[in-house]
Amino acid sequence: MDVVGHRVSAPAAVLSRGRAAERTRREDGGAVSGRGAVRADLEQVFRTAYPRVVAVATRVLGSRDGAEDVAQEVFLSFARTAVPAGEAPAWLSVAAAHTALNHLRSGRRRATREETAAEPDPTVPDVADDVVTLDERRRVRAALARLPRRQAVALVLRHSGLSYAEVAAALDLSPGSVGTTVRRAESALREELSRHASSH
Repeated sequence: MDVVGHRVSAPAAVLSRGRAAERTRREDGGAVSGRGAVRADLEQVFRTAYPRVVAVATRVLGSRDGAEDVAQEVFLSFARTAVPAGEAPAWLSVAAAHTALNHLRSGRRRATREETAAEPDPTVPDVADDVVTLDERRRVRAALARLPRRQAVALVLRHSGLSYAEVAAALDLSPGSVGTTVRRAESALREELSRHASSH
């Protein structure tokens, strides 16, 4: 969004939307606390967690622009929750993975972004980099979108740099089961890629 010739960053856009909604409720005499209210700690949580949320979404989508769109959706949803601040990083990481997978599955992400991008963003590695070459990213993303949701989210979170303990907390798993869950997800992804390759 351009405002007086300056591009407003995604963080500023989310925070300004949250503040505008809060101002509107105050002006209309509505309550600022309770369901639908914007969290008082939104800005602090946002500044701390935004890079990770974008990184998780970028792992799924392979597009920084698409990931920032996902982050905006996730933080707008988070702004209206009562999730304790201490649990926010895990909640936001899972929400980013789910939202990005929804974009991937529904086809809302523009297919041409990948082809028209000159180079992938080198600051945020793509989940496909760990699995296959650049030419196969689209196949990996399509296969990821076909995995059971829990497996796909576990795989995305682990490959986004979350520790086993963080993945366990985010998905409400025992820390000892995360490795097994991720290995099963990787195996399912390989099977899905193989099945899809043999059907063409």
